[in-house]
Amino acid sequence: MTDGVFDRIALIGIGLIGSSIARDVKELGLAKEVVISTRSPETLRRAEELGLGTAYVASAAEAVRGADLVVVSVPVGASEEVARQIAPNLKPGAIITDVGSTKASVIAQMAPHMPQGVHFIPGHPLAGTEKSGPDAGFAGLFRGRWCIFTPLPDTDPQAMEKLKAFWTALGSRIDEMDPQHHDKVLAIVSHLPHIIAYNIVGTADDLETVTESEVIKYSASGFRDFTRLAASDPTMWRDVCLHNKDAILEMLARFSEDLAYLQRAIRWGEGDKLFDLFTRTRAVRRSIIEAGQDVDAPDFGRHALDAKK
Repeated sequence: MTDGVFDRIALIGIGLIGSSIARDVKELGLAKEVVISTRSPETLRRAEELGLGTAYVASAAEAVRGADLVVVSVPVGASEEVARQIAPNLKPGAIITDVGSTKASVIAQMAPHMPQGVHFIPGHPLAGTEKSGPDAGFAGLFRGRWCIFTPLPDTDPQAMEKLKAFWTALGSRIDEMDPQHHDKVLAIVSHLPHIIAYNIVGTADDLETVTESEVIKYSASGFRDFTRLAASDPTMWRDVCLHNKDAILEMLARFSEDLAYLQRAIRWGEGDKLFDLFTRTRAVRRSIIEAGQDVDAPDFGRHALDAKK
């Protein structure tokens, strides 16, 4: 198991992230065997039709038998149940990781069930789209994107290096954080934007003075880009809100304070304050482009990114 290559990988969950991992593993030759497991018979059948693995089983417990690397790609609320199921069949020396957007909760759910002799290393690839399911995945999703690990204090350095090599082979850039810090950072850069998007789209849907046809017809303005976020998987985002509650509520409180400041500036016609805010936020957008996390093209770079796929 060197250079990110494993004899057998088990993928528990085969949605956008899991199926993208499967495609990259196949394309890059990172495993001799890839065993795929998911609760839905239809999804498992579709994964087989797409040729994403070498074996397909409904049981997560069966899937992990003999696996050197287990990647859990399920909504964070299902983490404990998966950990319970797979624990008895984990191979000594196996590396178990996840892709969940909240880390303190996943650790609390999974770590108590991990047997002695295996290496549980929580992870989170910061990559994705609003689409879900095995058809949504594509090779190269993780290229140039960050994968953050939140290792436990007693993590084996060799196992950590093997897992880093795997994600590096997928094209990811690697970072480490403690779980609480990760959850606070993700609350502002990911969770809060999605919550705001869901809320704005819901508000537009509730407005009786604007007909549905007008909302759709004129959505080529800013509203359209909020709907992209608001189209994300409902189960996943319900679980994120419930399992990163404290950090999200803290960021919502800060956002509400800043929104009140903006509201006052608009009410009192304080153009200088508005101009300063808009100038500052424009600079943030430039910084994101300079950091390579998007491209400077129309439609938030989506056309250019689509062309690369």
